[in-house]
Amino acid sequence: MQKDITEEKGMQAESRRIDRIVAPLHQFMGRERSAGIVLGVSIVVAMALANSPLAADYFRLFGLKVGFVFDGEPYLYHSLHHWINDGLMSLFFFVVGLELKREFIGGELSHVRNVLLPAGAAVGGMVVPALVYLALNGGSASAHGWGIPMATDIAFSLAILYALGSRVPLAAKVFLTTLAIVDDLGAVVVIALFYTSEISIESVGVGVAFLGLMVAANRMGVKNVAFYSIVAVAGVWTAFLMSGIHATIAAVLAAFAIPSDALLPEMAYVRRAASHLIHFRHLPPNGVATLTGEQLDAVAAMRSDARDAMPPLQRLEHSMHPFVSFVVMPVFALANAGVSFAGLEPSDVFSTAVAPGVCLGLLLGKPLGVCLSVWLMVRLRVASLPRGVGMGGMVGLGFLASIGFTMSMFISTLAFSDDTMLMQAKLGIFAASLAGGAIGYVMLRRCYSSGAGE
Repeated sequence: MQKDITEEKGMQAESRRIDRIVAPLHQFMGRERSAGIVLGVSIVVAMALANSPLAADYFRLFGLKVGFVFDGEPYLYHSLHHWINDGLMSLFFFVVGLELKREFIGGELSHVRNVLLPAGAAVGGMVVPALVYLALNGGSASAHGWGIPMATDIAFSLAILYALGSRVPLAAKVFLTTLAIVDDLGAVVVIALFYTSEISIESVGVGVAFLGLMVAANRMGVKNVAFYSIVAVAGVWTAFLMSGIHATIAAVLAAFAIPSDALLPEMAYVRRAASHLIHFRHLPPNGVATLTGEQLDAVAAMRSDARDAMPPLQRLEHSMHPFVSFVVMPVFALANAGVSFAGLEPSDVFSTAVAPGVCLGLLLGKPLGVCLSVWLMVRLRVASLPRGVGMGGMVGLGFLASIGFTMSMFISTLAFSDDTMLMQAKLGIFAASLAGGAIGYVMLRRCYSSGAGE
């Protein structure tokens, strides 16, 4: 008896030691602002590398070609930079698609009344920045970049909002989150319609056929995540990659085909879990640290039921979100945020109106579009302001929405093949995102410290 108590105390002590190491990491990765911190560090590293003695190696690395060569012919042979933007970022868009579907089914986007105001704000926050950009670039070779200032970076904007803590009402966080989600959906539509190259109908047909297979399997009740993963990557994504339609669109479409219902319903899981626990409790222990065969079978059954009780959509989102936040987005930043200032003259930055268009589109157009839309919808009594959020707080949220790093940077790589215009777009994004984040943070802090935001 004493031996059992001693062993139990030893196991508890070991568990506490492990928790002290692992728990802070899990806690860090579970916070919204943590993704923004890691992304910010990646941007700083990319900028430092691009302006260091390692600059040549940095740019050469992402220019390396990777692909397949068969019988002397290259297939899917692209630069590492291209694979990151078309391949790795597809995982980001896949998770965006999963989040959108979940929100449409049971989240904020499932209730029309809840979504009216942030959706209207998101539309205004996309249209006005595009108009500001076109006002400066219309009729020129740089006009194609009008989609760049339309986007909101959900990681950075929410990171800053959550850094303000409990002083900002929950309704403000829900509003900005919903706005950013609708904004992501709008960006996906813009990419699909306006930033797609020449289309191969045959490849599109193949991709649609594989997508149809996923939808049919969903209808038939197939819940196997491995099946959907293989068909999505080997079928839908590859076909779209070869079609001319951007492969990230395939990722979003594939996400919408993932089942959102569980193999094991909630109440059935509750009954089975209770039965397994009772069974496990009555199994005789073997007196050592390892489990008996019967105990292992009982634990395996509980684990299997727990997996079946989680819808494939949420299982994938839950498992992929940390990887996307802490690997995919930082790698994307490392590959795209590096701008070299060596020999850069003001005339290089302002040789076109790309930088001012992007910067003013994001920094002025975004908050203006968001606030005008909100004011109009409230004035017309189409919707009401979120609880605890007045127009002062709404202006602060509008400036946070002007942080457009990830999606804006991504669209800029689609809009421009010219290195000078791409550099100008990146500088505009950096300037607007830094200024918008700082202004939004200060405004919201003052707003809710003084109570003016209510």
